[in-house]
Amino acid sequence: MQFMLLFSRQGKLRLQKWYVPLSDKEKKKITRELVQTVLARKPKMCSFLEWRDLKVVYKRYASLYFCCAIENQDNELITLEIIHRYVELLDKYFGSVCELDIIFNFEKAYFILDEFLLGGEAQDTSKKNVLKAIEQADLLRSVPLHGVIQPVSYSAWCELASQNGVNQPVSYSAWCEPASQSSVCML
Repeated sequence: MQFMLLFSRQGKLRLQKWYVPLSDKEKKKITRELVQTVLARKPKMCSFLEWRDLKVVYKRYASLYFCCAIENQDNELITLEIIHRYVELLDKYFGSVCELDIIFNFEKAYFILDEFLLGGEAQDTSKKNVLKAIEQADLLRSVPLHGVIQPVSYSAWCELASQNGVNQPVSYSAWCEPASQSSVCML
């Protein structure tokens, strides 16, 4: 796999992982081209397309497109399975993952991807093993740093906001900011 892109139906890039060295200018050009190409395709069209000297495999889940570029000799169906497995891992971790979970927890989305793929190759196909590694990392993260523990998902954040009388939270970072300034944990 050369790279993986996650973008919304509006064309906003939500996650990108590059497994080949490219300049920032080239990455932006590739991203712009692929987002436009994939979004212009009709829903009933094939999820594989030839692009430059690569094959592009994409799949839409809700409002997000998961797009991978692979070499011509690589198997498109295995790539679709890799995309699906990544979505399953996100779903298991976040509980019905949505675009906001990826926006507010992008570091966790990258961590899950890194636990699953290494150098563009599937590192561990076992969902249990990957989720166990993520849970262990969360346990380390849940140890208070300067007395502050922050929620790990957008849904957990919303639940905490409603429990603390915040009806319409502005943003995850705005919610966490007061906690990081005090020595008392908001949780």
